[in-house]
Amino acid sequence: MPRKIKVKLYSTIIRPVFLYGAMGKKEERILEATEMRMLRRIKGVTLRERERSTDVKRELGVSDINEKVKEIRMRWYGHVKRREEGHAAKVAMESKVPGRRPRGKPRKRWRDNVKEDMSHFSVPWKVSLTWRRKTRAGDPARPDQKP
Repeated sequence: MPRKIKVKLYSTIIRPVFLYGAMGKKEERILEATEMRMLRRIKGVTLRERERSTDVKRELGVSDINEKVKEIRMRWYGHVKRREEGHAAKVAMESKVPGRRPRGKPRKRWRDNVKEDMSHFSVPWKVSLTWRRKTRAGDPARPDQKP
């Protein structure tokens, strides 16, 4: 099977399945490792050949999966923020749980990840019309998608 078809199959079938439900750092590390294992297999190189991951991704025309996770998280945040007042998803996202968090380093909340992603994409908290354009991490394999 030609390499170009393998990459298209990976991008259209396998990758969306990976991205479904990816939220935490642990999942992001697992996704990154699995993606690189597959991309190296598609390209036909092994770890012993010591080829950089960035070079493999660039040659195959695949964007970083962690960037895609951030884009999806930001897309969902923008979608919920634009909902009407009183919608269940918006109420749940904006509600604050009473009480104190446990001692030590607290677990990262979804809201903390969103705040981090916003600084990464340099977008303000207010959802605007340019939201989608700013939060898009384009896929180099698809020229019609631009960041």
